[in-house]
Amino acid sequence: MATNTKTKRKHKPMTKSERVIHGFIVIFLLIFTLMCLLPFLNIIGSSFATSGEISTRSFILIPRTFTLDAYKYILSTPTIFKSIGVSIFVTVLGTFISMILTSLLAYGLSRKYLHGRRIFNFIIVFTMLFSGGMIPGFILVNSLGMMNTLWALIIPGAISAYNMIIMRNFFQGIPDSLEESAKMDGCTDLGVFWKIILPLSLPSIATISLFYAVNYWNTYQSAILYLNDSAKWPIQVLLRQIVIVSSGMNADAAAVDVIPPAQSVKMAVIVVAIVPMLLVYPFVQKYFVKGAMVGSVKG
Repeated sequence: MATNTKTKRKHKPMTKSERVIHGFIVIFLLIFTLMCLLPFLNIIGSSFATSGEISTRSFILIPRTFTLDAYKYILSTPTIFKSIGVSIFVTVLGTFISMILTSLLAYGLSRKYLHGRRIFNFIIVFTMLFSGGMIPGFILVNSLGMMNTLWALIIPGAISAYNMIIMRNFFQGIPDSLEESAKMDGCTDLGVFWKIILPLSLPSIATISLFYAVNYWNTYQSAILYLNDSAKWPIQVLLRQIVIVSSGMNADAAAVDVIPPAQSVKMAVIVVAIVPMLLVYPFVQKYFVKGAMVGSVKG
């Protein structure tokens, strides 16, 4: 009768020097974690504090007087929800378009049999070092008829050379035997890409999608350059106007037409700007640690 036996691995006890090094590593990581976490907690705590408390305390984790005035002020801005909708639209559609174009380009350039592959790679890398600049970009967008449209926030940056290179290198790590086997079964190049490459590339797709989503959500300069209608502003531009008004400076009164409350508005604006991306991150985090080829090839 066959019996299943489980073997227990015996860990070798650490020496004194190893324990000291391990302790230093733990302390260093704790300090580094606090350095990253405490400023963010200070921003959240300050956003719920009164202006008087912010002026008297330089660091706030838990406010003495809890208030929602800053968030009520931001949400009372007439166009806040429309701007959030614009940002969501640009982020979702832009990420979708960017991932389609980037993955197709990366897959083509990852195939060694593509003629002119080195030339195309050089041209793409060249754009990372040299670009036309702001004025040629403005002229191009204007000549294409995209001025004062949301397409001006999506099309010019639809493909990131850096993200494309990451995805291309990822595709190059997939064994050619999988593609050859699929083609022997009558699969086309597009079928190989859709049925073989993409299912094995979920970690890469999730990571690059998050990069694109963060970039589109934080769209600011393009909106300032190409959008003249304040009704089409994404959330980042509107939040800038809110900060300017709360600081007592000149701003677009049509976009922000309420009396600013306390200085905690600046902290609340930061929270509103980054929380949506923090909520998305847990859904793609699991793909960051998965291997792309787990279970795909068995030798």
